[in-house]
Amino acid sequence: MMQNVHLAPETDEDDLYSGYNDYNPTYDTEELENDTAFQQAVRTSHGRRPPITAKIPSTAVTRPIATGYGSKISLTSSMGRPMTGPIQDGVTRPMTAVRAAGFTKAALRGSAFDPLGQSRGPAPPLEAKNEDSPEEKIRQLEKKVNELVEESCIANSCGDLKLALEKAKDAGRKERVLVRQREQVTTPENINLDLTYSVLFNLASQYSANEMYAEALNTYQVIVKNKMFSNAGRLKVNMGNIYLKQRNYSKAIKFYRMALDQIPSVHKEMRIKIMQNIGVTFIKTGQYSDAINSFEHIMNMAPNLKAGFNLILSYFAVGDREKMKKAFQKLIAVPLEIDEDDKYISPSDDPHTNLVIEAIKNDHLRHMEHERKAMAEKYIMTAAKLIAPVIETSFAVGYDWCVEVVKASQYVELANDLEINKAITYLRQKDFNQENEFAQASSYADSAVNSDRYNPSALTNKGNTVFANGDYEKAAEFYKEALRNDSSCTEALYNIGLTYKKLNRLDEALDCFLKLHAILRNSAQVLYQIANVYELMEDPNQAIDWLMQLISVVPTDCRALSKLGELYDSEGDKSQAFQYYYESYRYFPSNIEVIEWLGAYYIDTQFCEKAIHYFERASLIQPTQVKWQLMVASCFRRSGNYQKALDTYKDIHKKFPENVECLRFLVRLCTDIGLKEVQEYATKLKRLEKMKEIREQRIKSGRDGSGGSRSKREGSAGSDSGQNCSASSKGERLSARLRALPGTNEPYESSSNKEIDASYVDPLGPQIERPKTAAKKRIDEDDFADEELGDDLLPE
Repeated sequence: MMQNVHLAPETDEDDLYSGYNDYNPTYDTEELENDTAFQQAVRTSHGRRPPITAKIPSTAVTRPIATGYGSKISLTSSMGRPMTGPIQDGVTRPMTAVRAAGFTKAALRGSAFDPLGQSRGPAPPLEAKNEDSPEEKIRQLEKKVNELVEESCIANSCGDLKLALEKAKDAGRKERVLVRQREQVTTPENINLDLTYSVLFNLASQYSANEMYAEALNTYQVIVKNKMFSNAGRLKVNMGNIYLKQRNYSKAIKFYRMALDQIPSVHKEMRIKIMQNIGVTFIKTGQYSDAINSFEHIMNMAPNLKAGFNLILSYFAVGDREKMKKAFQKLIAVPLEIDEDDKYISPSDDPHTNLVIEAIKNDHLRHMEHERKAMAEKYIMTAAKLIAPVIETSFAVGYDWCVEVVKASQYVELANDLEINKAITYLRQKDFNQENEFAQASSYADSAVNSDRYNPSALTNKGNTVFANGDYEKAAEFYKEALRNDSSCTEALYNIGLTYKKLNRLDEALDCFLKLHAILRNSAQVLYQIANVYELMEDPNQAIDWLMQLISVVPTDCRALSKLGELYDSEGDKSQAFQYYYESYRYFPSNIEVIEWLGAYYIDTQFCEKAIHYFERASLIQPTQVKWQLMVASCFRRSGNYQKALDTYKDIHKKFPENVECLRFLVRLCTDIGLKEVQEYATKLKRLEKMKEIREQRIKSGRDGSGGSRSKREGSAGSDSGQNCSASSKGERLSARLRALPGTNEPYESSSNKEIDASYVDPLGPQIERPKTAAKKRIDEDDFADEELGDDLLPE
């Protein structure tokens, strides 16, 4: 075993750490600054070439390594090929391989490394624009045209339509100059069509905004007829809108349909809007079946509130009950597309979240949502009030159907409003029995009083139920008790005043209203009641003073103005009476009493031509009343226009062939003028008078034959007389004013009252006074029907 063991001598022992300090001189980078070959390579393009990779010497091939420190021995590649380095035999090799990239020998020899070209110095200055060149002039003019169009649009948005039109015209003039200059410099294909289109379109829009419809249509025609403008056919919608404003409905429909044909089906929203315009135009022309087709298509494709409401109107016009119901259900089902109110409720106490919610509660989007919801509610309420009387056998049943539909929809909160509107409709129709469930109201009032005997609202409502039954003394006791419990209960104080008026205790009523006036200084209802009490007390001066205060609060109330005119007329002050009657007529030109007074006033003052206007207005309001047309003819005759009077009498005779007064005047006028028709009219007059005598004899003989039937016929005749003459004191007062006009001996003025019908009942006449309910703040809507000023105080 030992023979195989060889011990190494100590002299041959190798150093384990030898060779660690030896390194290849190729990697010596500390002396690169002194290496001339390396610095020369950096200054030339050779320095930017990829480095030559030198292989590590192996045992197979031994090659020297050329460095800046050793002898300049040519390097050989691994294949034995001599290396084409930058220095060979002490001579710089020409760089022919980079000539194709744009380098030259001069640039390579001795050039410094300057990749950014900083050695060349600053760049030369920019060449100055030649403002006199045609291209620059065209560019500046085009910029000016664009500025004018923008200024025109801004002026329109600010409401200055005149300035907007002037800017649009100026832009049009400069654009035409631009086109001529461009044609001289370039080919016609280079003309800016977009600029021309925008100038013409803005000009047409400004013409339309200034109601210069002919100029707007001409400008739109220029755009539409130019085939170089793409999609110009859509502007026919604007042309249709102009024709609609001009009430040229046939052309409006024509242009709407032409625009609809040129708009592709992908533009769904635009097509829906055009179809809605077509439907509205059909409604204006009375072609409801065509309008229904348009709105039904819209409601099937993209339902919206306006189309649904217009569809209901169209069905209402044709009287289709079932379709009205279906359309109302479609209107209810239209989505509002608004956020729920829960979004604006903070879910936590995070201050940052609360600040964000407070910020968005009243932003523009929130306002838009409120407006959209209000519009939807308005359409639904209006549609319900419109169709309720006709969709069922009665108004109440129809309204109940609408209420049930609304309760099952997203507008459930509108159900209560519809119920209130139902009751208000009954009140406006003066059909109190429909809502007057006095027994139930009295029962609820008793329950309220029993639960809280000291509640003034409960006592006031209990007094109202007693007042409605006619027990005014007991009603006053409840009102007084309400005032003892709460001296500020204005409803109870007002109702006590009404109660004292009913009991004819005018002094006490006046004290109540004066106390109420001290609390409610500008209450129009209270002022009216004080004036009315003074009138009942036969103190017209005080009544006039309080009515003047009322006019200062509500200067447009036609009823107060006519009452002032009536009081001044009773005092003999015709000029003041005329002033207030005329103001009343100006605010409400349908009051027959006021119209008749004004006509009589002009006849009294010998201005018959002015009286004609008022009697013609009365004949329009009451076309079946012959007396107004007779007054018109009489005014023509009084003013000396006999031909016009004759024509008017002839028209009256055609409408009322059995009117004796008209025939008498025809006979008189034809005799005075010498017309041949006099014999014809005289024959008709004699025949009518004879028939009238026979009728009167039959009535007289019938009265003499039977006492019972006599009394019955007298009652019938009396009612007929009351109907034709004056069933009310107001009708008698009106007829007396007409009979008091000059020329009372004329036949039409002195004829029987049956022929001159004055049975018109003024809707603004005295109304039933009812006590105030404490549940609502409206003090007395019947006694002051023309102004709705405030509601009653709500109960606690």
